[in-house]
Amino acid sequence: MFDYSFAHWLAFLSAAVLLNLSPGPDIAFILGHTMRSGKRAGFSALFGVWSGACLHVLMAALGLSAILAASAVAFSTVKWIGAAYLVWLGIQALRSGGGDGLIKAAGESLPVARIYRQGILVSLLNPKVAIFFLAFLPQFVVEGAGPAWAQLMLHGGLIIVVAAFIEPPLVLLGGRLADAIRHNQKVGLWLDRGLGALFLALGVRLALSSR
Repeated sequence: MFDYSFAHWLAFLSAAVLLNLSPGPDIAFILGHTMRSGKRAGFSALFGVWSGACLHVLMAALGLSAILAASAVAFSTVKWIGAAYLVWLGIQALRSGGGDGLIKAAGESLPVARIYRQGILVSLLNPKVAIFFLAFLPQFVVEGAGPAWAQLMLHGGLIIVVAAFIEPPLVLLGGRLADAIRHNQKVGLWLDRGLGALFLALGVRLALSSR
């Protein structure tokens, strides 16, 4: 059970590190909340994104992600919902004026439960992530090393474990920068605008993407 070679682990862990270092909507969401509202908001966003990733791994192990890969209608539906959600977050940030909206004024973050839920949705409503897990994880399923679903769960979980070594330091660094600008509402205004523009761009990019 789970008997793999050293070369297997070297290839998988190298890929997992590179994947977690690649920028995307998840990282943008985490760092955006961190920079504007500090470490507590950043970690709430982080845990939300990880929870969404866990659900993607579960869906890949159960074969549900195959529906997205096989059905153009299912893929398009999830894609457009995700794009609309990112655009909505971007508009909320642009309208905030540094005082309310997606991210509130200096020292005031959104309730952590709300940020956590947003993180789950940002991760879940990206069909490219679901299809990626479906395409990536099976490459590391080894015959004789256990049930395929168990191997998929193991490797998917390890991707999130690798993220636990990479992403928290980014939150801590962003939190320190946030502390330095916490009382500067003008800076907060431009951070909100920058975050809003970023989410709008990510939403448009997702809407224009294809399988």
